[in-house]
Amino acid sequence: MKKSEAQNSKSPSELIDARIKELGDWRGKALSQLRTLVKEADPEVVEEWKWRGVPVWSHDGLICTGETYKNVVKMTFAKGAALKDPSGLFNASLDGNTRRAIDLHEGEKIDEEALKTLVRAAVAMNTSRTVDSA
Repeated sequence: MKKSEAQNSKSPSELIDARIKELGDWRGKALSQLRTLVKEADPEVVEEWKWRGVPVWSHDGLICTGETYKNVVKMTFAKGAALKDPSGLFNASLDGNTRRAIDLHEGEKIDEEALKTLVRAAVAMNTSRTVDSA
């Protein structure tokens, strides 16, 4: 069985579980923590697996992604530029008109409550636009 066939037989949540396990280092732990916080902030969140292996969380539209690189775990909010960020979590992709990201490096801690607030704000923005466009 080819790798793509094996991936097609698994749910997005199973693929995210596998990615976390496969990483096996601080990046896996960080991605797992971010995932947990997203789910706590929005129990109705839908997990997806897109773009050849990127965990995605959605609720009436894309909320954010969880990308892993050699030296950073990047959480990109699709409409981050429109979100208020009083805690200053956004520290990457600040020049764009739409997206904003949080780069988490080894040993750094995330403000859990501030992240949950950002996730809830992104969900509220998505759901309000769904209602507005209906």
